[in-house]
Amino acid sequence: MKKLLIVSVLLIANFAFSQTLKDTTQTKVQVNSAQRMLNKTDTKLTIGGYGEITYNQPESENGELDIQRFVLMVGYKFSDKVQFISEIEIEHVKEVFVEQAFVNYSVGDNVSVRGGLMLVPMGIVNEYHEPTTFNGVERPSLENKIIPSTWREIGIGVNGRFPEISLSYQAYIFNGFKSTEADGEEIIGLLKGESGLRGGRQKGIQSTVSTPTFSAKLDYYGILGLRLGLAGYFGKTQADDAIEDINGATIGIAMVGFDARYKFQKFEARGVFTYTSLSDTDSYNDLTGKDLGSALMGYYIEGGYNLLPLKATQRLVAFTRFEQYYTHYKTEANISKNNSYNRTDITMGLSYHIVNGVVIKGDYQIKDNALNGAEVNNQLNFGIGIWF
Repeated sequence: MKKLLIVSVLLIANFAFSQTLKDTTQTKVQVNSAQRMLNKTDTKLTIGGYGEITYNQPESENGELDIQRFVLMVGYKFSDKVQFISEIEIEHVKEVFVEQAFVNYSVGDNVSVRGGLMLVPMGIVNEYHEPTTFNGVERPSLENKIIPSTWREIGIGVNGRFPEISLSYQAYIFNGFKSTEADGEEIIGLLKGESGLRGGRQKGIQSTVSTPTFSAKLDYYGILGLRLGLAGYFGKTQADDAIEDINGATIGIAMVGFDARYKFQKFEARGVFTYTSLSDTDSYNDLTGKDLGSALMGYYIEGGYNLLPLKATQRLVAFTRFEQYYTHYKTEANISKNNSYNRTDITMGLSYHIVNGVVIKGDYQIKDNALNGAEVNNQLNFGIGIWF
């Protein structure tokens, strides 16, 4: 609590200072790679991409150098109303995934129908994960453990804006997480306490679907420099045909999230809160031998300040992020809470944007959990990120 208070005071102080300046630099709507490609109307074929090279050095352990990801994005405009967007990702040099592949049909000025492999709109980083768009070498831990970024599934839905009230919307029907699968006579559980829902992402890979899930998000952008998001995701997990009727093979999911981003002159801030309620986890744990919690909760707040003059073409952002996330926020009677899953990270560092589209990052992470006597290694990180 003391750490949270200190970080909050620093954020408030930075915010108060920034309000003495006149805002002349901010736009109302932020974009990611897919939105940028959809906005291009002067060419049929559009190519873009982003990538990250990282160095992670935990205390008392060997460091790791990694080409964490390289992503190539290809878009094609069939007509003024119909476009295709794809995102092909190579992780750690050896693993290839299709992260997005969808058709967008603009049926009106402020409404589009979209279908294919798409990002689930929850939090910030799941949709805005290009390395130049967030501080820190690694993405926030909350948006990995609670919101399992990068989280994408196959679905269909609508998106658009109500410009008169500065509100954008998304609403989709997706296939859901896979909770169990059959391996001969054995039933394997894909979800567990330490990583929550992350192991159940199907990623569009021969996805099992038995019951659809619903995902929606509203974003308000009516105040210059501020963007507020409210998201929800509801439904049940999926299981193989042979076992889906077994008690505990599937669970219910209700996830809600709130996020905020603000930028004013040299100051920037963001925050995310997410709560996930899971039903029937007692039966699931009995069936699979896992320790999945019945509720997951997490939040983070972050503030940053550009140390270079506003007129400079480069930016040097000093930032601090405090996050707390607990994948055993609640458990059923058959599972005891594991306090090592109640984690706190404080990340402090610099993001040096040497040109628009290239960033050099460095940070230090102080890590802790609520388990008495547990030791968690702090970590030093450096990275290079590009987005074009």
